[in-house]
Amino acid sequence: MSAPLLFHPSPDAVYGFPQASLIARVDSAFQRIEVWETPQLGRLFTLDGRPMTSTGDEFIYHECMVHPAALAHPTPKAALVLGGGDGGAARQLLAHPGIERIVVAELDEQVVRLTREHLPEVHGGAFDDPRVELAIGDAAHYVAAAADAQSAPFDLIVFDLTPPDSPAAALYTTDFYRQLKRVMSPEAALSVHLGSPYFHAARIAGLLDDLRRAFAVVRTMNTFVPLYGSLWMMAAASDTLDPAALSAQLVAERLAARRIDALKHYGTATHAGLFSVSPSVRDKLSQFLKPTS
Repeated sequence: MSAPLLFHPSPDAVYGFPQASLIARVDSAFQRIEVWETPQLGRLFTLDGRPMTSTGDEFIYHECMVHPAALAHPTPKAALVLGGGDGGAARQLLAHPGIERIVVAELDEQVVRLTREHLPEVHGGAFDDPRVELAIGDAAHYVAAAADAQSAPFDLIVFDLTPPDSPAAALYTTDFYRQLKRVMSPEAALSVHLGSPYFHAARIAGLLDDLRRAFAVVRTMNTFVPLYGSLWMMAAASDTLDPAALSAQLVAERLAARRIDALKHYGTATHAGLFSVSPSVRDKLSQFLKPTS
């Protein structure tokens, strides 16, 4: 039976799918997970009523969250995905042939179970690849344990988490970024999704302020994500790498050298635009951003 599936990105805004069908629902120890079928974007899943990933447009978000930072690194070998239980980020990371190890630190094993069953297009079998390790539990605990054990460092970190006004809030802090640096290689970069500048401008500004306190280079990215109903902003942060500085020629050369040729959204032609922020978005954020010294 079809039913309207509505999302509220802010208290005064709503969008959604009027003829969606509920496929599965589980109340885990951490959240309510629902899988829906929609005419527009195929199957999607939500966490506590928030849209996470759809089979129809997941490549937009996952390609932008992975490839700009991964291409900025000359030889990425190890990656850590915080969250990412749907496997989409891991799948994109596996496209880089030099990757030897990917750890997906997912809090909720039910997210992995449901998305593996109902959204196989998203993970594409990533969890069956021997280079991918699934660590179920609190990502902060995983990072602390890895730092204490002085484990091999990560070259790429992907924040594939619920927003900061959720149980993942403690991971979007300067203290956690500093802890994270203990498991990052000197040339490492991280990517984090920020939100919509039209619905979450204050939140985005706060996240950027915290990132800039922890990292020398912070670059914003933005692209439209249909499932999220808006232009969506992300950021790449590092002490040494600057994905925005990559020329179209270098992007093309590294994509060719790594034989990455099946992307649907990100590529040589879209790289510069991804890092270009319109004056209207810049003005919207500027009222919340703290002045830099």
